[in-house]
Amino acid sequence: MTYKWNVSSAAHTLIDAENRRQELGKITDEWPELDLDVAYQVQDETLARRLMRGEHVTGVKLGLTSRAKQERMGISSPLTAWLTDAMTLAEGVPLQLDSLIHPRVEPEIVFVLGEAIEGPGITAAVALQAVRSVHAGLEVIDSRYRDFDFRLPDVVADNASSGRIVTGGLSVAPAGLDLALEPCVLHVNGEVVHTATGAAVQGHPAEALALAANTLAARGVALQPGWIVYTGGLTDAVHLQAGDHVVAEFGHLGSVVMTAS
Repeated sequence: MTYKWNVSSAAHTLIDAENRRQELGKITDEWPELDLDVAYQVQDETLARRLMRGEHVTGVKLGLTSRAKQERMGISSPLTAWLTDAMTLAEGVPLQLDSLIHPRVEPEIVFVLGEAIEGPGITAAVALQAVRSVHAGLEVIDSRYRDFDFRLPDVVADNASSGRIVTGGLSVAPAGLDLALEPCVLHVNGEVVHTATGAAVQGHPAEALALAANTLAARGVALQPGWIVYTGGLTDAVHLQAGDHVVAEFGHLGSVVMTAS
């Protein structure tokens, strides 16, 4: 019997894979009609299922924010996806690798909103005015697809490979920061593995924030006060193994630390 693919069955398949920590082949291999609009419907359905099991929306994240990654995927703007409280890992609490499939980690600049942002027509300058504080962050991505092999609709449906987030404790007001030039050094087990600046994210992280507000507006969503926004990976993601000690060290935002076990 041929499996019947639709928004509901795709959401069920992805949530089930996450729950069972079992990777999948690309959904688009079996459902080639899955396009970007329908993929976002699947993403929203996966969120609805998370909320039904007691999770709460805490914000949003952006994916494929670097120009190089966008060119590889054939797109011109980032993806948006949801963050919930179940994805949040407190700094100092070890990341349990056996709760995930094949996690990778990347450093990010993180915004906490003090005011709502509702598109369309939001500019980076307007978006930045709504930011209450800026933080260092580490995002653990964990695609449900085998070997992180997916097409664009696949990864959108999969909530942009959401896994875990760790936010640094230092809270910095955005005024006076030059986030395009904010340096970041990613250390793994004491070794420098990547360096970058905030310009790696759309030229400026506030551009990513504005894009989130404008693209979510088309789905009838406004960014809310208190929401956290992960603006996208500054560097390539690094595979995690048990015992890894990861530090993202920023110029003005302090450091954020995570240990895998």
